[in-house]
Order: sequence, then C-alpha cells, then structure tokens
Amino acid sequence: MPDFRAYCTPPPDQSAEITLSPEESHHLVAVNRARCGDPIVAFDGCGTEWMCALSSAHKNAAILSIRSTRRLPALPYEITLAQALPKGGTMDAIVRKATEIGAAQIIPLESERTQVHLDGDRGERKIEKWQTAALEAAKQCGNAFVPSVRPIQSAAALIENPGDYDLKLVASLAPGAQSLKRVLTDFSATHARPPKKVLWLVGPEGDFSPTELSAAQNHGFDAVTLGPLVLRCETAAIYALSVLSYELQNPR
Repeated sequence: MPDFRAYCTPPPDQSAEITLSPEESHHLVAVNRARCGDPIVAFDGCGTEWMCALSSAHKNAAILSIRSTRRLPALPYEITLAQALPKGGTMDAIVRKATEIGAAQIIPLESERTQVHLDGDRGERKIEKWQTAALEAAKQCGNAFVPSVRPIQSAAALIENPGDYDLKLVASLAPGAQSLKRVLTDFSATHARPPKKVLWLVGPEGDFSPTELSAAQNHGFDAVTLGPLVLRCETAAIYALSVLSYELQNPR
C-alpha cells in the first residue's frame, strides 16, 4: 500500500484529477512531506478509492492525477458503538480505535452516571473533533469507510428508540449477564444467520445505572458480560468491539 492516503470529495465523472482541500493538502505536503510523483491513495470515506500520483505539491491545493479507481466492499456487518462519555480526552482514543476495528457508527451518550455533559456549541465542537479523529484513524489504518460520529444523545432516549438493528447489546457488570458467544449462538439458531446490524451500548465508569440496564432489557437489549474483571470504559469499548468483530468475521 502506498505510504500516503488523503481524504477527498468524489471528483466529477471522467475527471483526470483530484484537488484536495486546504486541510488535506497541508497535511499531505507540509506534514507528511509528499513530493510530486509520489503514489497517493485518495478516498471518500464511503468505500471508493482513487490510485493517484501527486502532480502539484501546493500546500493549499494539492493536485492528484488519477491512475485508477476501485470500489471496496463494506464489511458484511455493521456495528454501532453507543459509548457513554468518559472523562478527559478518552473519547478521542475510543473513536480512533473503533475506526481501526471497523465500527460503522459511533454515538456519544450522556447517561445517569456520566460526569461529562456537553451542551450547545461545546457539544458540536466535540462532535467535529471526534469526526476528525475518525478520519485521521481511517487514513492511518487503511479503512476506506469512515464511521459517522452522531450527535450526543441521552442513553434513555437511545434505549427507548434505538432504531433498526438485528441485535441490541448492552455491556453489563450485573449478575445474570450472558456471554457474547451465547447471545450470538442463540441469535443464529433463531434466524439461521449471524446478525448483520448490531448496536452495542458501553457505559461510563461505574456502568449504567440499574434503571438504565432494566430499561435496556425491557426494550430488547441483551445484557452481555465482558468478563469477571471491572474494565475502564475505554478498555470495555475496545474489548467489546474486538470480540464482536471477531465473532462476526468467523461465524460458526
């Protein structure tokens, strides 16, 4: 794979060139120090890639000459991570790792035990920052699909109206939570296939409240254990996505 990747908006049909945005141009030329003639993969974040060569190394409007185009298939499943907001800059790391693992969407949540509350302009700025983090991670790991970071919402609202998913999971420390393997086995036995769209809720430090967990189960969420140890929320998110991705890539 070429050393350089750059995000772009899709060029017009039959176009022989792509002009990058000022931000992408600066990153490619000034930060990564790409030079004319270097191979570049431009991608739109929706699965299309253009194999290019850098033809003009302008720091504000780099131009790529298109050599070929390809459409990459999406993963055969979609995972949405609904993550209760952690403290500090931890959400940035969660977004990056979720992108590397292949999450399709990320929904930041405010729950009863969330200590971070982002309203108005501050919340919008955070969403923009996390979307940028997802894009940067996609460029670094070669993911042709950039996950969408959706607006912040309350855990209660998402639990009540989660949307259309084959399977809804909530990570839980409560007694009686099932193993992921058991939940997936039961789903496959009932539907004769693995789930294709999965929503996974991961709580803040201290887990979701008993009220939230009860509401989730009443709305069709399966409570899933992540093991006998208490994990930090960023560890829980990465663990949950990793084991689910592995199981969906290797259905039994």
